[in-house]
Amino acid sequence: MYFGLSDDQIFFQDNVKKFLEDNAPLDVIKKIASNEDKLSKDDLHRGIINLGINNLLVPEINGGLGLNLLFASAVAQSLGEGIATVPFIGSYVMAPISLCYGASDEQKKVYLELMAENKINFCVGFSEFFGSRDDSEITISDNLINGKTTFVIDNDYATHAMISDKNGQIGVVSLDSSGIKIIDLLTVDKTRTFKEMHFKDTEIDILYESTNSKEAIHKAMNAGRIVAAADSLGASQAMIDKAVAYSKERKQFNRVIGSFQAVKHMCAEIVSELEPCYSLIWHAAHSFDTNEKSQSLMACHAKSHTSDISKKVSKIATEVHGGMGFTDLLGLHYWFKRIGLNRHLLGSPEILREEAAKSQGL
Repeated sequence: MYFGLSDDQIFFQDNVKKFLEDNAPLDVIKKIASNEDKLSKDDLHRGIINLGINNLLVPEINGGLGLNLLFASAVAQSLGEGIATVPFIGSYVMAPISLCYGASDEQKKVYLELMAENKINFCVGFSEFFGSRDDSEITISDNLINGKTTFVIDNDYATHAMISDKNGQIGVVSLDSSGIKIIDLLTVDKTRTFKEMHFKDTEIDILYESTNSKEAIHKAMNAGRIVAAADSLGASQAMIDKAVAYSKERKQFNRVIGSFQAVKHMCAEIVSELEPCYSLIWHAAHSFDTNEKSQSLMACHAKSHTSDISKKVSKIATEVHGGMGFTDLLGLHYWFKRIGLNRHLLGSPEILREEAAKSQGL
């Protein structure tokens, strides 16, 4: 029995990959990461929007494509492989899912249709729900939000913020509202931006259904984790491809280093370690839409296992390149750092394995 991506999913994935290859080579990524080329970054975002990724998970009734998470995971793999500098996990995955499962019919009509028309974009700050800090607390009451939340994702091009408190209640804040202070967070991954947001008596539109159930935030977290794992999967495959290509070109002692048994074993090891992650992520994405009982468990497994394997891949792939692997000239560190940040995004492997154990009553 074959379990993998459909022709339509592969077609969508290949279109994104081809677009990034044509419009975002490494030289462009370097300039964007160092804030030297805002125009190219904007062009990339417009191009990705033209491909329809902002509409992937927006229901057809609201003007979107109405596709499933397996499509989103396939796209995320291409975005990770191309170290794309565009928002996705929060803006176009977690936000629409939060609205689909946590908003009233009226709120869905307003926000989802505006998303489909690319008139609003969301950044997402759910860290208070799964990993708040001692000096950070969000309170939502009387349609006002106070406190601060860290590690808000997908801030580029955002017009609204989707914020959760520790109880899983979700609300939408317009970034034009008063009482908002936004602070840049510096991370190792320069291909994406992260913020810290402070609120003081700021107006918030509480998602109606999210006040009665935690289903919305659990769904959004599970989807975000699976897609983050797919992003790391794509980045890991890119590092393997670069390591293999380099081993066929680099010579020592008048022989290409790929002919040495030690290098062969290193490359073979990371290929064999990464291969099962494909089916694991695909199954987790499939379970998200078809198997409510195993949804959280599979999301935790996919994210935690892929994070560990991707870390190993990035380490060995860099070692295959020798000293060149650490240089900015080669640029391998962009994939390396993206994998490292994805490992902790929406929960580290340790946190996720604890959640997986609890979900099984252990």
